[in-house]
Amino acid sequence: MGEVFALHSGDGSLVWEADDGSAPAWRHFGPRLTADGIRPIRDQRAPASYSLDDDVPFAVAPAAGLGWFGPSAMCLRRGSVALVPAMAGASVAGDAGSVRIITRDPVAGVELEQVFEAVGGAFVCRSVVRNIGSETFEVDWLSSALLPIAGSAREIVSWRGRHNAELVECREPMPQHSWVREGRRGISGHGGPPGLFVLDEGATYHAGTVRALQLAWSGDARIEVERDDEGFWTLNAGAVLQPGEASLAPGESWQSPDAIVTVSTSGRNGAAQAFHDAVRARIRWPDGAMRPRPVHLNSWEACYFDHDEERIVALAEAAASVGVERFILDDGWFRGRNDDTAGLGDWTTDPVKYPHGLRTLADRVNALGMEFGLWVEPEMINPDSDLYRAYPDWALALPGRKRPTARNQLVLDMRRRDVRDHLFGCIDALLRELPITYLKWDHNRDLAPAGGAAQMRGAYELFARVRAAHPAVEIEACAGGGGRNDAGMADYCHRYWTSDNIDAASRIGIQRGFLSFLPPEVMGSHIAASPAHATGRRHSLGFRAAMAMAGHLGVEMDPRTLGDAERAELADWIAFHKQWRGLLHQGTVWLGEGADAAFWQAQGNAAELLLFVIRADPPLDRRPQPLPLPFAGQDGTWDIRLLRIAGGEGGHAAHSAALFEAMKAAPQAFPADWLSANGLPLPPCKAETVTIFHLRKRA
Repeated sequence: MGEVFALHSGDGSLVWEADDGSAPAWRHFGPRLTADGIRPIRDQRAPASYSLDDDVPFAVAPAAGLGWFGPSAMCLRRGSVALVPAMAGASVAGDAGSVRIITRDPVAGVELEQVFEAVGGAFVCRSVVRNIGSETFEVDWLSSALLPIAGSAREIVSWRGRHNAELVECREPMPQHSWVREGRRGISGHGGPPGLFVLDEGATYHAGTVRALQLAWSGDARIEVERDDEGFWTLNAGAVLQPGEASLAPGESWQSPDAIVTVSTSGRNGAAQAFHDAVRARIRWPDGAMRPRPVHLNSWEACYFDHDEERIVALAEAAASVGVERFILDDGWFRGRNDDTAGLGDWTTDPVKYPHGLRTLADRVNALGMEFGLWVEPEMINPDSDLYRAYPDWALALPGRKRPTARNQLVLDMRRRDVRDHLFGCIDALLRELPITYLKWDHNRDLAPAGGAAQMRGAYELFARVRAAHPAVEIEACAGGGGRNDAGMADYCHRYWTSDNIDAASRIGIQRGFLSFLPPEVMGSHIAASPAHATGRRHSLGFRAAMAMAGHLGVEMDPRTLGDAERAELADWIAFHKQWRGLLHQGTVWLGEGADAAFWQAQGNAAELLLFVIRADPPLDRRPQPLPLPFAGQDGTWDIRLLRIAGGEGGHAAHSAALFEAMKAAPQAFPADWLSANGLPLPPCKAETVTIFHLRKRA
């Protein structure tokens, strides 16, 4: 009889069966169970027509060519000939928090180590392939996770996107053949993290079984869902490798990126919450813990490349006057950088714009009571730069081929140690010379030619080296906005620039997609100018500010362009965020949809939270329907206060009722079961409004 072993985390369980030292077979990836008393797999698999005489169930380390016709955990070759290992000799070790499975093929000279760890309600999976033989072989594919998806699955939820239009949600039925999401741009891309949600029949935001995966990887990746003729699906995910880049000599190994997978029996929200906790476990905060997230002002949309010291000081003074806590000097501060055609690579202060150097500016910013942050783009180089003229071979290029630019820039070859050493020297000098607490680290183009996984690992090494040398400095990940927003960057960074599109209406979907994978305290969300620079649309300051409240708040405009009333309103919203950020950050997030195209999200904990009800378009119904809040539970009473209705200015005033006026004045009591089943009454609201409630459960 086979030995059944399991790992549990949150709502889910992973279960395998080992028999006679062969590679363990998958028994379960789904809702939590005890895994006790399970019948052996060989006792329940009857012979099937047109099948091999010896049964080949779905193993933890399947290889094509030996009776398994689904996807492989690894694809190896020796020269031009496929190397097909028969993984056996399994050894399994583990405890309540992890399982480690090692299988070997001494004939092929291959060892595979697969690790599964329980982290924050999710599982973190990784694989390591080792050469234990005497001849070199190449790794063309190594799965981070290869999992079974039960036949009860009905739908895939994924995200696509482009610059300024990130994280567009896509919903598709489970494939009858295969479904593939593959990135080939050298970054994780504007479709968001490489990941997906798989929904069982009837699953919603709040209920039903959901399996989800995201790769902690910032380079090219492939995720594939394939239907097996036995009626289940396989989910296969890993980094895309360039031919020949993972060549293993005897004794060498190659490790896959981590895959974070989770099972929720409380719908999409449960899966996202498990993701948030797993990502939080990866972040290394200065001094070991997250402090209140400082409100930013970023200079980019306020002045673009048009810098001079006095103008920037005036901008900083305006920022301080409305309550900003950290001032970020964006692109345009370094030598030769008057537009995007020159200067990348030459990381020294422009003496024309800043004749006294950046230290004087930084000191003046600090004197205003704000921290000082700086924009850099280390992985890029302009052909019009001293660095490129000195080292043209440092750019990613193919011999004898044209070097295509994007935004007038090339990409430095991060696979080279001399390149990484030079870049570290430049960044280290800035951080030693200036009182910088924050780096906005940008990456403004796709890779062409590709640098492969080694390019990304070289960048990771540079990030890690900077963090080790300057552990008190926080880093923001940016790649043309949201092009590198993934859990892999969480090992090195503390914030993501969600999108260069700060249009408040566009941000509804973008931010909901972001929160499906990553937690709110790392979601850069700025109050933009009107009209929005990315779309040209105009929105009220209240709508813009309210949409930015849910993440790590910043300002992306020049407060001096506002009239006195709007400046006071901006300062009031910043104060509002400071009042509530302790509740909004590092807590639980619930997303949902109401009647008549209303969106909502709640952030906080089981006893206290803020609720945002968002309306982008004019209502079609005569009166708003109550909003069911499944998180409210069945027992007890909630006290609810209506804090603000943001936006909707102009024209006829929206109607109100006695209840809503009372809720503005003081918290009103609502039974928990009524809120869950019937819903919270909503005041009438116009288009482009956000209604914000505070909910506290009575002890």
